[in-house]
Amino acid sequence: MSDTQIICRTFNELSKDELYEILRVRSEVFVIEQQCNYQDMDFIDYRSLHIFIKNENNSIIAYLRLFMKKDEEKTAQIGRVLTTERGKGLGAAILRRAISEAKSTLNADEIFLESQKYAIGFYEKEGFIVKSDVFLDVGIPHVEMRLAL
Repeated sequence: MSDTQIICRTFNELSKDELYEILRVRSEVFVIEQQCNYQDMDFIDYRSLHIFIKNENNSIIAYLRLFMKKDEEKTAQIGRVLTTERGKGLGAAILRRAISEAKSTLNADEIFLESQKYAIGFYEKEGFIVKSDVFLDVGIPHVEMRLAL
């Protein structure tokens, strides 16, 4: 994992190939693998930092987006977190980068996310705290989590 480059780009900095790959892998993981029926392209991508890792074939193997939460000043939000090569520390690496970018680039005081219930422990390792009861989002149990920066 130490030689893996983490890429962070605004929407306008993404190449066409990177954008296509981001949308492809999000569809693969969320729509096909997890069978979520939802509109993935929700205009938030335009105002997000896209944080990802590519493999040697330029396929994205870990991804998340980071943006300012619309209704809460100084609160960043993380979403669309995925890895296609699990158990290699890639998810933790991009999550740590997102935390760093939230502080340094977005000047946020807090990070908000909605975690799938099974992934709570993953986020807790980085200091996130559960702040809600379990709720369903596209039929999958989720909780709200927050991290003070």
